Amino acid sequence: MTSNSGVRVGAAVRGMPPGYFALVMATGIISVGMHLIGVQTLSFILMVVCAAAYLILVALTGWRLIAYSAAFLADMHDPHRGFQFFTFVAGTNVLAARLAIEGWFGLATVLLGVSGITWLLLGYALPWFAVLGRSVRPVLNAANGTWFIWVVASQSVAVVAASLEPVSGDARALLAVLAILSWSVGIFLYGAAGVFVSLRLVLYDIRPEQLDPPYWVSMGACAITVLAGARIVEMADAPMVTATRGLVAGVSVMFWAFATWLIPVLIAVGFWRHVTHRVPLRYEATLWSIAFPVGMYAVAGIYLGQADDLPLVGQIGTVSLWVALVVWLVMFTAMVRQPLRAGGLFRGSPDPRHLTVEPAVTGQPRK
Repeated sequence: MTSNSGVRVGAAVRGMPPGYFALVMATGIISVGMHLIGVQTLSFILMVVCAAAYLILVALTGWRLIAYSAAFLADMHDPHRGFQFFTFVAGTNVLAARLAIEGWFGLATVLLGVSGITWLLLGYALPWFAVLGRSVRPVLNAANGTWFIWVVASQSVAVVAASLEPVSGDARALLAVLAILSWSVGIFLYGAAGVFVSLRLVLYDIRPEQLDPPYWVSMGACAITVLAGARIVEMADAPMVTATRGLVAGVSVMFWAFATWLIPVLIAVGFWRHVTHRVPLRYEATLWSIAFPVGMYAVAGIYLGQADDLPLVGQIGTVSLWVALVVWLVMFTAMVRQPLRAGGLFRGSPDPRHLTVEPAVTGQPRK
């Protein structure tokens, strides 16, 4: 590696968005979906890609933490990038859920332990670092689509806990409690994030550049809430599950309906952004925030259709899964071609300033 290449690689790692684990999330959930509809070879290939991407991103994140700790900590204090760290939790759990399907329950349990501890630590630390501890006011002006990733992380814990509960022997009761707890926390977090982001959109001017791909996570958070609820409904009998099964099933159907309603809204926002206002559409890491929600919506529909005996919902999920695969292929091709056109593996990585909205202080209240 030449000195110039080393500098470019170092710069790319230093500016690597913490939300790049959305690549793992998108790949893993589409792999799960392909398994559900019986396309096993493609499902296995995607699982391998998911695991490889996870290991690479963990290594790069560790490198960034050690070599560029100042940039790493700066991201944790940034309300536009801080909540992207929750993609590590969600990506870990999506991979764990896929490994559990293969019967690798021990490894899936280890990943659940890692993600659960990280979820708790980040859940208490990040809101303070990125929002409450900031001297800039009002903090409401910093609300954005990445805040919904906290919801996704919470519900991903519920998904894996519910998946492992039937095969966990003496730990079944504990996993049932964990599944219900994290699912319930995720419900309240969705309400809070929805209120904050809605108020930011209503009270402050917003430019087309600021309505970036992470706003799709608002739909993905709904969808994973549905999936977690469907898995909880399917869990073996446990006191916590018995007490909440009916409620969880009903709320899951409501969240699926809302996720379905959000899709045309998000498509219209994309049209307004890229067609009406001609914001260039180019590859950036946050585009995986579109691929994952579409894949999660598909898998959630398939699972909900099975759990609540709703065949129409399941059929919609199956069709959506193929759409998600097309989206994934487009994103993956763009990701591979972009650095190749630039002349190197890391060269051409998007400037992190282009991946987020402008600082909150630039927003102005609506007149």
